[in-house]
Amino acid sequence: MVGFKATDMPPTATVKFLGAGTAACIADLITFPLDTAKVRLQIQGERQGPVQAAASAQYRGVLGTILTMVRTEGPRSLYKGLVAGLQRQMSFASIRIGLYDSVKQFYTKGSEHAGIGSHLLAGSTTGALAVAVAQPTDVVKVRFQAQAQAGGGRRYQSTIEAYKTIAREEGFRGLWKGTSPNVARNAIVNCAELVTYDLIKDTLLKANLMTDDLPCHFTSAFGAGFCTTIIASPVDVVKTRYMNSALCQYRSAGHCALTMLQKEGPQAFYKGFMPSFLRLGSWNVVMFVTYEQLKRGLMAACAS
Repeated sequence: MVGFKATDMPPTATVKFLGAGTAACIADLITFPLDTAKVRLQIQGERQGPVQAAASAQYRGVLGTILTMVRTEGPRSLYKGLVAGLQRQMSFASIRIGLYDSVKQFYTKGSEHAGIGSHLLAGSTTGALAVAVAQPTDVVKVRFQAQAQAGGGRRYQSTIEAYKTIAREEGFRGLWKGTSPNVARNAIVNCAELVTYDLIKDTLLKANLMTDDLPCHFTSAFGAGFCTTIIASPVDVVKTRYMNSALCQYRSAGHCALTMLQKEGPQAFYKGFMPSFLRLGSWNVVMFVTYEQLKRGLMAACAS
C-alpha cells in the first residue's frame, strides 16, 4: 500500500493545523482552473434577464469556459488570483479543518463518542471563525478570477495592489465585503465536508468494508464533495456575485439573491454547478488524502 501507515501516536493540534493548510494549498494548486471556471459561470449574465443571458452567454460548460479563457486570455488566466487563493488556504483551511477536531472535543468535553450535533457545532464554529480571519483574501481571489482581459482593462495589476485599492476605494469594510453570505456558505460547506467525511469514513470502518487507508480516504472525500456541492451551491453563487459586485450595485447579500431570483430565475442559484462539483469533488479528494498522509508523516517524523 502506497502512503504512510497509521501511527500509534494521535496527531497533535499543531500537526493538524499545519497539515490542513499545506494539504489545502496542494489541492488548490491542482484544482484552481476549475474554481476560476466556476466563478466565470456564476457571474455570467448577472446584469441581464434569463433570455438575454442565454443568448449572449460567453461561457458554456466547464470545458467550454476553460477553452474560451485560454483562447481569449491565455493559459495563465486560469490561475488568476492564485496568490490570494494560497494565502486564503493557509489561513482559512488551517483554522476550519485543522482546528475542527479540537473544537469538536471541546463541545463533547473530551468524550470519544461525538453525536451529530457536536459535529455540526464544530463545523459551524471553525467555518465561521476561518471566514472572519481570511475574508480579505477571498474577496481579492474572486475579483481576480472574475476580471477578463478581453473585456477591457485589468481591474487590478497585483495582489498587493488589489488589497490597497479595495481599502482605498471602498473603505476597510470593502475587504470584508460579503462576509455574511461567506459565513453562511462556509458554515454549510464546513459542516457538509467535514461531517460527511467523518460519517462516511466511520461507517466504512465500523462495517469493516474498508480499512483506514487511501481507498477509504478517497471514497469518503468524494462523497463529501458531492454532498457539499448540492447543499452549498446557492449560497456560493450569491457570495461570488456579491463579492465581485461594483460599489452600491447590491444593497446586501439578501438583495443580491432577490435580484438573481427576479432577473434569472431559481436556476441561477445553481449556475456553475458542474465546475463546482468537479472542483469540490477533486479538491476534497486531493485535500483529505494529502491531509491524512501529512498527519501520519509528521507524526512518524516526530516519533522517530
